[in-house]
Amino acid sequence: MTTKLSLAFFIVMLPLGAHAGIISFFSNIFAEKSQAQVISAPNSQQIDLLSAPLASNLSVGGADISIVDGNSLVSVMGPAGASGEELKEKGQINIYVVREGDTISQIAEMFDVSVNTIKWGNDIKGNVLTPGQTLVILPVSGVRYTIKKGDTLEGIVRAYKGDIKEVMNYNDIAENSKLAVGSEIIIPNGILQAADSSKYSKNTKLSQGQPEYKGYFLKPLNGSIKSQGIHGYNGVDLAAPVGTEIFASAEGSVTVSRNAGWNGGYGNYIVISHPNGTQTLYAHASRNVVSVGEFVTQGQVIGYVGNTGRSTGPHLHFEVRGAKNPF
Repeated sequence: MTTKLSLAFFIVMLPLGAHAGIISFFSNIFAEKSQAQVISAPNSQQIDLLSAPLASNLSVGGADISIVDGNSLVSVMGPAGASGEELKEKGQINIYVVREGDTISQIAEMFDVSVNTIKWGNDIKGNVLTPGQTLVILPVSGVRYTIKKGDTLEGIVRAYKGDIKEVMNYNDIAENSKLAVGSEIIIPNGILQAADSSKYSKNTKLSQGQPEYKGYFLKPLNGSIKSQGIHGYNGVDLAAPVGTEIFASAEGSVTVSRNAGWNGGYGNYIVISHPNGTQTLYAHASRNVVSVGEFVTQGQVIGYVGNTGRSTGPHLHFEVRGAKNPF
């Protein structure tokens, strides 16, 4: 009301000949303001269904994804339009959502992993992918071994402390198959202790050279016993009874939560991505109680100790990716 009175007073004080022009000028301003308000009003016909925000705290290797309904992941860029260098982040666990026309070999090349790594880490039989399917790109650590004359699969697996079913599954080896001399196999999570270093190559990432964040990570179990030191991708095993609470080692966003399947030997497992760029992984759980996309606080219960996947007894396999494992 005050503004309108001031304008009226201003117009009255002007010479008579200027009234028409001034009134037209301010009328246009108010008309434009009114029109802008109408255009900006919500309209379901004009709202973008996918706003394509970058997914914070989710390691997606550089490929943009959209978040729909808070937790569904939809890929915006696929293998054909993505840079391999952008998508590769060594040691990190990535998420990829399959698009129409994607193949396992394309995705494997994009993330610089083998086809078998993708199939093995997602319990995929055959080569068929479904658009919308969420893949966990799970880098594999282990031993690469070249077959020599006289080798048997049982002997190789025993020498490197592997699991024969896991090795057969990963390498697509059928029962009673003969091993071709000169061919290579991978022993996932294999341990090279007693073997001749000239006959194998190790593909594992440990804590050496990783940054140390003192006090950042909370021990994920109470009352546990360390049953195995650093192995695999910077992991330790913490033995505890089935049903023991598993705590988030630090705050962050849940990137992976698998409640069924072999999942590369991890069984039921969880991955949390943290604000400092690291990830923690919690494997062999009996049950997970958090979902993908959920933000968790340090010390929050995320699951319970179990004996799923490649496990010989109740324990938690705990990995830190991107930093030293303090436990």
